[in-house]
Formats: sequence, structure tokens, C-alpha cells
Amino acid sequence: MADLMTGTEEPLELRLERYRTELTGYCYRMLGSVFEAEDAVQETMVRAWRGHQGFEGRAALRSWLYRIATNVCLDALNGRNNRARPMDLAGPSTVATASGAQLSEVFWIGPAPDGRVLPETGDPAEVAAQRESVRLAFVSVLQRLAPRQRAVLILREVLGWKAAEVAELLGVTVASVNSALQRARAVLAADATASRPAPALDDDHRALLARYVTAFEAYDMDGLAALLHEDVTLNMPPYEMWLQGRGEIREWMLGPGCGCRGSRLVPVDANGSPAFGQYRPSPDGGHEPWALIVLEVSAGRITGLTNFLDTDTVFPLFGLPPRLDA
Repeated sequence: MADLMTGTEEPLELRLERYRTELTGYCYRMLGSVFEAEDAVQETMVRAWRGHQGFEGRAALRSWLYRIATNVCLDALNGRNNRARPMDLAGPSTVATASGAQLSEVFWIGPAPDGRVLPETGDPAEVAAQRESVRLAFVSVLQRLAPRQRAVLILREVLGWKAAEVAELLGVTVASVNSALQRARAVLAADATASRPAPALDDDHRALLARYVTAFEAYDMDGLAALLHEDVTLNMPPYEMWLQGRGEIREWMLGPGCGCRGSRLVPVDANGSPAFGQYRPSPDGGHEPWALIVLEVSAGRITGLTNFLDTDTVFPLFGLPPRLDA
């Protein structure tokens, strides 16, 4: 692309930088961690910088970057365990049977700030599809797919690439791409949670979130339970346990979770979903970080709550303050 002011070609670093957000979104879907995704994109940029002289004129820059990013992600996924959510590993606990067992962070799908993985502008339908495809439930299903199936589903269904384009990127046949896509679609269709459509960002949705904040900060658990779907889930990485059902969650919040009474919530955007930084009361009258809460919402009810408790890592990622003063 020529620089209109000077007539010279635009610097390569600016051309590459233009694709950073969408590549981070792609790598996040592939890897399940925004930190790993950003590392993968940085490696992609380094490889592109080193190889650009051999690239010029052979293919569109965007396609070439996606080829590099795909190879970086496939290398990263080679021989390692997939990331997951607690619901992917075992059945639900009850308040009576819940334990404090923790698994290593490496197992868990992490949250992603919308601004790191989603475009700010674009065709409304495409932006909506992008939001859907970074929801935690959707990313969770992606992690169950074989890495190449994962890449095929993202490139075809999320990014709208043609089968021939994906085949060329992966170095396989169109028939192989179509077969992988069919198998991936079957896995996705079998997961009712991932298939639920996210609500439009309308007045009803905003009112639901306002009622949630009011009920939580007042610690009105009857009011909060009324906002939950009957099959709602609560999980709290790095804890292995998870709960299902509004009755179990209400009992948890009034029992083991009662330390959340008096909390304050600060809204953020995560994974194309509403989210809040939760601060619990501290002895000095202020509030200390406790969790990043990401909500799943469908059909006017909250269907899932994920509480990420690693606030030392997560809160700076979302630009949340280290504490709230009295």
C-alpha cells in the first residue's frame, strides 16, 4: 500500500500491526489463553518480518499472516493437554460435597478482554459472530477439537474463509477440509450451552445486568436467584468443583460463599459477554480484589457464572484497580 503523503510504500510494521487484534482473536480461540495468544501473535509478527522479502507478491498479506499464525498455534498445541473449564472435566458438585481441590492453571481456559480479541468496528453481523465465537462456552468446545479441526472451524465458520482458501493454508485437500468441518460442527451442535445464542445488547439486557448488580451488592440472594436460569452453572477456576442449579448457587452464596457479602462490582467486557471485577470488603473499610465474574446470558436469564480468582493476573489484564478505597 502506498503512502498517500509521500508516494512511498507504507512501512511493513504498520501493515503488520493492522492485523494484530484479529490475529490475537484467532490465536485465543485456538489456544484458550489470551497470554498465549499474544505470544503467538508476536511470534507471527517476528516470522513475518524475517520472511517478508520472500513473501512479497506471492499472496495476500492477511492470508500469509494467518498461515504463519496457524503454524505457530499448531506447534504450541503439539503434545500438550487442551485447556478446559471445570464443567469439561467432571460432573457437578453440590454444596455438601464441594471440595477445595485445585488444579494447575495450565488446565484452565482464561478470560479475554474484548478490546484484545474483537474488532471495534465492522459489519454488524460479522461483529456479532465474532462476539459469539469468543464466549467461554464456545471457546470451551473449540478446545475439545483436534487442533486442525479447530483451525478449520474457526476459519470457515467464524472468519468466513472458503474451503479452498483453508485447504491452501493448511496444505490439504478441499475434501479434507469439508470432512473436518463436518466433524467439528457435530461436536459443536452436541453442546447445548455453546449453541445458545447470546442476547442482543438492548434495554432488556442492560436492565437484567442492572438487577444483577443491585442484588449482588445488596446480597439479596432471593433477588439474585430470580435472575438465574434453572440450570445455571457456577465455576471458579482454579477450583475443580462446580455447581449447577439456582438452588445450589443460592445455598453456596449464603454458606461457603458468604464472604462475598458487602462486595462491590466494577463492569468490564470479557469474551463478548458482560463481566465484573468483584471486590470484597477489607478490614480497613476498603475493598480488595476477589474475582473476575464473567456472565453467560440467554433468553433473559443468567445461564452461567465463571469466577476467575487469579486476580493478580486477571485484574491488570482488564485494567481493574488493585483495590477500591472506602
